[in-house]
Amino acid sequence: MTVLEIHHRTTYRYNRPVSLRPHELMLRPRESRELRLRSMNLTIDPAVVVTWAHDVAGNMLATANFQDMSDTLIIESLAEIELDAVEWPVFTVAASAIHYPFQYSADEWTDLGGLTAPQYLDPKGRLRAWSRTFVRGIPTDTLALLKDINAGVPALVSYQGRDDEGTQSPVRTLDRGWGSCRDMAVLFVEAVRSLGFGARIVSGYLYNPSQEFTGTSGSGSTHAWAEVYVPGAGWITFDPTNRGVGGANLIPVAVGRDIRQVMPVAGAFVGMNDAFVAMAVEVTVRSLA
Repeated sequence: MTVLEIHHRTTYRYNRPVSLRPHELMLRPRESRELRLRSMNLTIDPAVVVTWAHDVAGNMLATANFQDMSDTLIIESLAEIELDAVEWPVFTVAASAIHYPFQYSADEWTDLGGLTAPQYLDPKGRLRAWSRTFVRGIPTDTLALLKDINAGVPALVSYQGRDDEGTQSPVRTLDRGWGSCRDMAVLFVEAVRSLGFGARIVSGYLYNPSQEFTGTSGSGSTHAWAEVYVPGAGWITFDPTNRGVGGANLIPVAVGRDIRQVMPVAGAFVGMNDAFVAMAVEVTVRSLA
């Protein structure tokens, strides 16, 4: 078990006071069998009223409602967690799903719903054709197929950090041959969905004390990866940016059907078009024990 402290600070600056609209914040680590939240403190400047609720995916969502105009917005969270994810997990897959293709049960199919449906257009079938190249035969080993696609993403796509908002479509990522962690996660999720799997995007933090992982220049950073539902094993974590399988070094905060649903901070302001000056994000993840 590792005890970690996560410090996440987001700063927005404007050249004159603006009216801040409600901001939705996904900053609270998502508790599970592998992760226990010890404490969390959220501070926001200017003055704000914060309400908490679970969204449709079970994420903890904070909504910040501002009372005063301001030329600066600072959102800062400090969390302490216990992380107990093993580095080389073993998955017990149901006999019915050991080999691909398999069928989800009627209940699983209903509950997975939109998580099985591609979210991006692929009119020429390029993504599906690329995904099919990993299917070595019919039937084929399910876990081996998913691991091959997970390794195939970074083999084809070079990591390149992007500070601009938004995510590339999977086809554009294939065309460019490079992308950020969120682009690579979306590519992986859409690829496995095209083969009939239920999958979701995960946003959170990457703990990188040895700096051996791609996606951060320090001991930690925000990060995006994926989970695929396999009967018996449940939700299996895949980090295509680092060819990782399992949750070691990953701290989930939110899960969703689409990357736009799991952004750490989302909001708007009312003011002049040129009022926005800059945004800065600082993240540190450090071990306490």
